[in-house]
Formats: sequence, C-alpha cells, structure tokens
Amino acid sequence: MYSLKGIKKDYPKGRGVVHALRGVDLEIADGEWLAIQGPTGHGKSTLLQILGGLDRPSAGVLDFDGRDLAKTREAEMTKIRASSIGFVFQTFNLIPTLSAQENVETALAPLGIPGKERKARAAEALESVSLSDRLRHLPSELSGGQQQRVAIARALVKAPKVLLADEPTGNLDEDTRDEIMGLMEEMWADKGLTMVIVTHDSAVARRAQRLGTMKNGQITIKQLAKPATRPAAAKPAPPASAASAAEADDSAEVAEPVNQPASLSLLAPRARPLPVGPGARLSRPAPGFPAWAGSGPGGPAPPLAGRARIAGAGNASAGAASAVILSALAQCRYRPSPTSRSASGEKIPVVEDFPRHGVENPPQPEFSHRKRCDSW
Repeated sequence: MYSLKGIKKDYPKGRGVVHALRGVDLEIADGEWLAIQGPTGHGKSTLLQILGGLDRPSAGVLDFDGRDLAKTREAEMTKIRASSIGFVFQTFNLIPTLSAQENVETALAPLGIPGKERKARAAEALESVSLSDRLRHLPSELSGGQQQRVAIARALVKAPKVLLADEPTGNLDEDTRDEIMGLMEEMWADKGLTMVIVTHDSAVARRAQRLGTMKNGQITIKQLAKPATRPAAAKPAPPASAASAAEADDSAEVAEPVNQPASLSLLAPRARPLPVGPGARLSRPAPGFPAWAGSGPGGPAPPLAGRARIAGAGNASAGAASAVILSALAQCRYRPSPTSRSASGEKIPVVEDFPRHGVENPPQPEFSHRKRCDSW
C-alpha cells in the first residue's frame, strides 16, 4: 500500500529551516493498522499529512499503490484523495450549517455522484455508525461522540482504501473514546481498510497491529502482533420480562439537568424519562401527581399538544426533559370553574401562566390564558 524511502520535509522559519521529517523509511501493508505516537512537534502530523497527500515531501519517494505521490500532479492528487483516502480529525471539521446527512454527502460531491444516490449512501453510512435517527441534526445538536461518528461516516462513505486519523479521540472522554475506537476497529476489520492513527493516548495505540514512535523527525516501528480479524460480536442480552423491566425502570434514577432551577433538581431523581414532542404522552404520573397526569388508574394520559419543546433538548437527556415537564405540571393551580371538573366530579388543574423553566411554547392562537394542564 505505502512505501516511503528517505522522506524529508523542511519548513523555512525566518532565516533558518525546521527539519520536520529527517529521512523516514516506512512500509505499510494493505489492510494494516499502524498507530503513531511521539512528543509534540516531532513530525507525527506532518507524516500523516504527507501520507494523505495534503502535503508533499521535500525529498524522498512516497509510493502509494504504484504511484509516487511526491511527483504526482495536483489534479491527479485531488482525485486520489477524493476516491481512495478518508480523513478523521480531532476537531471533527463538520460544516456547522449542514445537517449530519449533508456533511456526509460532501465527501461524495467531488466524485460526481448524483444527488439521489448521494443522499442514499450518506443515510446508509450514518446508519452504519448508529445515527440513522440524527440525519437532519446540525453539528451543534449532537454530542462530541455523535459528531465524531458523523466524521467517521463521512470518511468511509466513499469506500476508501485508507483511513487516516489525527487524534480522533483527543476531544472525547474515556467512555466515548472506547466507543469510537471500538467502532473504528470494527470498520477496519469489516471493510479491510488500511488505517493509520496518530494519537497521544496509549490505550488507543495498543489496539493497533504496529506502533510507530516519532522522535526528532524519525520513526521507530514496534510490532504489537494484533490479529487482523474482525472483533467478535457481543452476545445479545436475554429479553427481560415485562414485570422485571417495569421494576428496573422504576428503580432507575434520572440524571439531574444542568443549570436548572431547584424545583427541577427535586423532581429529577424520581421522574421517569418521558417523550417530548407533538403527540407524545406522559407514561406514568410521578408520586404526588394526580392520576390524569399519566396512564395509571385515572385513565390514559392526555397528549402533549401544540409545538411545545424543551430548550436544548437536542443535547439534553430524556430524564432532564421529563423533569422540566413535570415541573411545569407541578405549578398548575386548582381553580373552581364550570369547566374544571372531570366527569366524576374531580377537580382538574388549570394553568394561569405557563411556567418558563426551560419550556418554550411559541404563541399559538389556540393557547389561552386559562388553558388546562391536560391540554398540553
């Protein structure tokens, strides 16, 4: 796949010269996984950019599938990058104004693929990284791990021969790091990719077959003897009974929302995760709420009408969303009126003012000052 002989890269700096690479000799086989580590400023990222055709060496031979990239014309180099090399970066490099699907489609645009096929392939790529329900989300509406999944889907949607990653987990916590690296390892084994990853994280580097250490512009290779086989799939957990599932659900605590009023923090540990959106229903009343607030003995829950939504729900947990809704219900006040009683004579809460603890209710003609709680 790659054969590097005497690769040098020099950068002018003032009246001097910075020798980023000092005669690198390296062989990377087809389907191999190589990790590269080393101190900052010793040539790791420079080497990766040269492997990806983003930069050219000052001297030496850079053979990629029989082509010397050091002598390839720029137009031909662009075609090679567009069709054969996928990139994953530490900062994701997603276009903020495009949806997840549109960001993935950008990798196919230089190949002249028709729009309908681009959309289908982008959706398929996002499904392969478990983001089929986030096609229309903007990067700002995704977590860091989800954004990196979009970046991986963008890199792989064109079915490249090589995947180059520069600190792909540098901005992620440990759990998300392991999740992303598990995904990349599965893709590497499943698709037969040649993968080169630059990382400071030894836990990431140990997953590779070989480890290269960069120091003073030169590389030393160590064999890690990782088998080139697809990771064994985890066995699915046995289905739980309805009773045990309900019991586990009742016992689970919901994480408290960040920067919310104290009333929400009190509700959050006892609130069940609830759906949010048009037509959604409250699944069960929390302790201390009337039966009409859920699907308990008081009958089915009323729908959440209109377009009420939770501010920032794109990144918030379902538990935080449910706490906001329950907090809103908790502030409903009883007021006797001809229309505030149920068929059995029970008083039904009415709303004097919609609470503003994170709930945004766009003005709508059907909303009134005394709208009943069960209408939204």
